[in-house]
Amino acid sequence: MNTGLRITSYAAALAAAFGIAYGVGGGVGEISLRTESTAHDGHAGAAPGGASAADPGSTADPGQGAAPGGLQTSERGYTLDLKTPAVTAGRRTDLKFAVVRDATGRPLTAYQEEHTKELHLIIASRDLAHFQHLHPARAADGTWSTSLTLPRAGAYRVFADFTPDGGEGLTLGADLTASGTYAPAPLPAPAATAEADGYEVSLRGRLSPGRAGELTLGVTRDGKPVRDLQPYLGAYGHLVALRSGDLGYLHVHPGGEPGDGTTRPGPGISFTTTAPSTGTYRLFLDFKHAGRVHTAAFTVRADRPAERSDTPSTPSPQPGKHAGHGH
Repeated sequence: MNTGLRITSYAAALAAAFGIAYGVGGGVGEISLRTESTAHDGHAGAAPGGASAADPGSTADPGQGAAPGGLQTSERGYTLDLKTPAVTAGRRTDLKFAVVRDATGRPLTAYQEEHTKELHLIIASRDLAHFQHLHPARAADGTWSTSLTLPRAGAYRVFADFTPDGGEGLTLGADLTASGTYAPAPLPAPAATAEADGYEVSLRGRLSPGRAGELTLGVTRDGKPVRDLQPYLGAYGHLVALRSGDLGYLHVHPGGEPGDGTTRPGPGISFTTTAPSTGTYRLFLDFKHAGRVHTAAFTVRADRPAERSDTPSTPSPQPGKHAGHGH
C-alpha cells in the first residue's frame, strides 16, 4: 500500500524510552486500547509526496524529512470528499466518501490495486485510543462506502490510502466527529509487549528520526512462538504508525512476501523504516492467524541518539534478508 510518508517499512531505532502499551483487538482491523503500566522481507517504496524512499544508510537531519501523509485533505490534484463528516457514537453508520479529481470535479474511478485492494481506509481517534483498518466498497460512480461503528464520542481522523491508476501512491486525510459525551483517553505508556486477542506481540529495535533501521515484531500464543501466520492482504503483517499530536500517517509492509521461498510465516515480522521526526508514535500491527485478523498496539518514542545516550537500549534484532516494502 502506498502512502504519503517517508518510510522504508518499519524501523530499527526505537528509543530506549520506547513504549508499547497493551491493546486488545476488537474484530478485523479494529482495536480499542486500554492502558497497562506493566513493562514487560520486499522492495523500497515511495516516500511522502512521491519522493524516493530514504537510503537505509542515510544520516539526514531528522528535521529535513518530508511531511507524513494524511495531513492534507487535498494534495497533488486530488481531494478527499468525506460525505459523512459526523456520526453518532455507538450507532452503526454507512460512511461514504469519494476521491475527487480537482481538475474535473469528478470522483476518481480508476485505481491501482495495492496489496489486494484499491483503497485502504484507516480511522483513528485523535487521542489514538481507537484504530480501525477498513476496506470499503466502491460504486460505479466512484463513491466509496463502508459500515462503521465508533465506540466513543470525540474527534477522529480518516485516512484514504490509495494509488490512482498510472499515478503515485497518496494518502489524504479528513476529520470525522462522533457525537456524545466525550472523555479523552491518555496515551498509553511505553512497554515492550502488547496483547491482542490472547496473543502476545513483542517489539525489538528502535525508531530513529532521519535514520533507517529494522524493527522486528514477534508473535507468540500461550508462551509458544506462532510459526504459521497466514497471509493478510498479501503479507504476513501490516504496520501503521500515527504521530501523536497531528496524526501524521506512516504505513509499512514487512520484508519479503508469502510464497517467495525465503520468508517464513512467523514468529518474527521485520520492517525497515525511517521516522520523519522526533516525537511519540502509536504503532498498530495487523496480522492473521487461525482465520482471524488481530491488531496489536504499541506506543513508541523516536529520539535522536544524543537524547537517549543515558537510556538503556533495547536489544536490536538481526538484520533481515530483504529490504522492506514501505511507504
